[in-house]
Amino acid sequence: MTTKLISVRVPADVARRLTTLAETTDRSTSYVAAQAIEEFLTLQEWQVKAIRGGLAEAEAGKLVDHKEAVKRLKKWGRRGA
Repeated sequence: MTTKLISVRVPADVARRLTTLAETTDRSTSYVAAQAIEEFLTLQEWQVKAIRGGLAEAEAGKLVDHKEAVKRLKKWGRRGA
């Protein structure tokens, strides 16, 4: 895998937490920072994709009225629903 050096400024407490986690897990701060960035990007990319998908459905008229949405939300987490 090809890598590229980047420089990022973070608050002092974030740098301290990064160093502490790296030491605790016996990893380099660079490795821990790269993992954190990768996880953040994955989550943000998923969220943007989901939002765009929802907007496309809305633009195509695939909408649920408010009462139906509330009804569906109330079923979340209930067994057998």
